[in-house]
This record gives sequence, C-alpha cells and structure tokens, in this order.
Amino acid sequence: MPTNLPLSGQNIVLTGTKMTHSVSSHILERGGNVYHLPLIAVQEATSSNDGEKLSKALNSEWLIFTSQNAVEAFSQKLVRASLSIEKSRAKIAAVGEKTASALEKIGFQIDFMPSTYSADKFVVEFPKVAGKVESCLFLKGSLAKATIKEGLPFPVDEWTVYETIQSTEHISELTTLIQNSKDATIIFASPSAVNVFNKYVAPQTGWRGYQIAAIGHVTEQALLNAGAKVDVKPEKYTMLAIIEELAKKKGRSS
Repeated sequence: MPTNLPLSGQNIVLTGTKMTHSVSSHILERGGNVYHLPLIAVQEATSSNDGEKLSKALNSEWLIFTSQNAVEAFSQKLVRASLSIEKSRAKIAAVGEKTASALEKIGFQIDFMPSTYSADKFVVEFPKVAGKVESCLFLKGSLAKATIKEGLPFPVDEWTVYETIQSTEHISELTTLIQNSKDATIIFASPSAVNVFNKYVAPQTGWRGYQIAAIGHVTEQALLNAGAKVDVKPEKYTMLAIIEELAKKKGRSS
C-alpha cells in the first residue's frame, strides 16, 4: 500500500456499536488501519404492552427517531406484531443521515431533519415545521436525555425501545493497542462510550499519547468533563465526516 496516503500508518479505533462497510472502506482507502472495539452494546427493550404501544405509535401525529438503534428495535416490534407501516398516519422526524436512511429502508418517508444532527438543535427547529402538535412520540434508548421531551413546546410521549449497556469485551485489546501504538486515534460517538473508556481504559493509559476524535458536541463535552483533549470534531456529525477531517488534519501536519 502507498505510504503517502493521508491516514497511512494510523490506527483508527471505532468505539460505537456499529461499523459500516462505507466507514471501514473510507479508512482503508486512505491508508489507515481500522479497529472496531465497541465499548457499548444495545439490545431491544420489550414489554407485555408492546402491541398497545405500537398501535399508539402508528396513530401518532409525529414519530421522532434519533438513532438507528431505535429504528431497528421499532422494526423488530413491527415484524413480531405482523404490522405494516402502511397503516401509519404518522409523520417522521429523524436526527441524522444514518437514522433517516434506516427509516427509509423500512418504508418511511422523512418529513423533518434538523440542520445539525443534535437534540438541542432539533428542539429549536422542529416546532417551526411541526406547528401545533397534538400527539408526538419519541422512540428512544434507555440513556437518552430529557432534551426532546423538555425542550419542545408541546407534550411528547416517550417509548424506550432499546437499552444501552456497557461492553468490556474489548478493554484489554484496546488498552494494549493504545500502549503499543505510535499513531492511534480513538473515535467516540456517544457519552456512553466515553464513560466506559474513562472507567476501564483511561486509568491504565491516561488521556494522552493518542489522538481523540468526537462526533457531536455532547460527546465532546463528555470527553472534556473526563479530562480529555478533543483533537478532532467535524462540523457535520457523521462518521464519514470525522474520517475526512482526520485525513485533512494529517495532510496539514505533513
């Protein structure tokens, strides 16, 4: 492989739950080595009244999704209940391109996406589009903050459709990689991953000696609170944007 590629020799570590082919290809094509060492895992949250909640969701005026995980959990519930989204009267609000893409794959059309993929920007922009809303349901994860429920000027029901749990399976491998690598970049996409790293990895490695990248200002703040220095945070809150920013940063420093 050519040694003049922008990420040549860099070890790029993804700590989130997913690694798509497009992301890994972006890293490899630019000369980097890619490691998927998730610090969190997700699982669908189920309950005996899921059928009742599904019916309510399909009859809501608006459904709000802020993650692919929520879309996947919702889709699984629809399949088990043998329900089709064709029966839905709801408009769809999505935060993030990947979330929107996941919704479109199961047949939804996106009616609103905020200009910046964050909940605090969402609560500012969404009311201007939605107007007066009588029934709104936010499908969320167990660790979602109250930003959407408390930030919108109309009542918002919430449904926790998945749970986020810490994953320690890759702690040893991640710690060893950091300690032995001369050029590592750790990418964080959520405060949850930051918390696990801070608890299990940072006590052994510290927050220095490697590059830290954050997707989104909420994740950035979690890193700063933990004592880390954030080296890269793209304006666009996507994984592909962060890879591009890493490549540009390496090019500027060469």
